Amino acid sequence: MPALNTSSHSEAESHPLDLMEQVLGLYEWEFERLGPNEMVAQAPGQWCDYGLIFTWSDELSALHLNAVFDLHPPKKLRSNAYELIALANSRLWVGHFIVDAESRIPAYRHTLLMRGTSSLPSESMEDLIDIALSECDRFYPAFQFALWGGQSPQSALDAAMLDCIGDA
Repeated sequence: MPALNTSSHSEAESHPLDLMEQVLGLYEWEFERLGPNEMVAQAPGQWCDYGLIFTWSDELSALHLNAVFDLHPPKKLRSNAYELIALANSRLWVGHFIVDAESRIPAYRHTLLMRGTSSLPSESMEDLIDIALSECDRFYPAFQFALWGGQSPQSALDAAMLDCIGDA
């Protein structure tokens, strides 16, 4: 990915979502600013497209990312989704998975706290996106196996975490 050129204005002067718009522009992804503190984007993943929701909190000085899967767990298997999320979260260093209380759709969430700083470097913005998409892609097969493949959450996670060598 090409580096973000911020020579025309200082990153320190930018609203975090203004800088995120520039980063998303480098990826050439579609995005829409819903207001001064909220933005949505569509990001391609290895298995599906992810809906990215960025929210800025002035009160917390925090940038929140919610990466939404395009998965709708069948009602009878929602407990599998919750168990799988608990297992997956124990393997994460950054962020966590949730099942949204209203939509019942799995998502990856992470918040960058920025108190005491005027802005994050663009590399931190890129890392936020890259880590989120990497974790979504890494665990997506486990959700498929547990919700539609008839596997237990532990078996689904074990199968998805196999490191394959080479290409078939």
